[in-house]
Amino acid sequence: MNEGVVSRVREFAESLLPAMGLELYDVQFRRENQGWVLRLTIDRVGGVSLDDCSRVSREVSDFLDVEDLIEHQYHLEVSSPGAERMLRSLAECRRFVGEKIRVKLSQERDGQKVFIGRLQEVGDGTLIVELENGELHTVPWDEINKARLTL
Repeated sequence: MNEGVVSRVREFAESLLPAMGLELYDVQFRRENQGWVLRLTIDRVGGVSLDDCSRVSREVSDFLDVEDLIEHQYHLEVSSPGAERMLRSLAECRRFVGEKIRVKLSQERDGQKVFIGRLQEVGDGTLIVELENGELHTVPWDEINKARLTL
């Protein structure tokens, strides 16, 4: 059931958001301490406003009321990825060249498993990160366990 809800909501959101100048970052539907939560994360170059979240919440809520996809109580949350967002693809990383990132590798490289610095370049399958000491490290994307923006 959860996959069906996520799939239908994803399909609806991906058809709705471009007209609003937004894109879908993630959809989750899971049981948490306070009960079931349907969480949509939306994005836009330049950031997402509270008004954007409210508009998307109303549209998705109306869709869910009509489609009657969820048989039990749930909370609907719409938010942005935040200042320390996960970077999930090379294409997404390209948007954040010049920003500070934290990269955790699956195995040590150059004596380190974690690199924190400025994303200088996104190559074909690699990130080039400049550490605070000025060293440049080329990190293959397929060796990255997690990459995220950091403050």
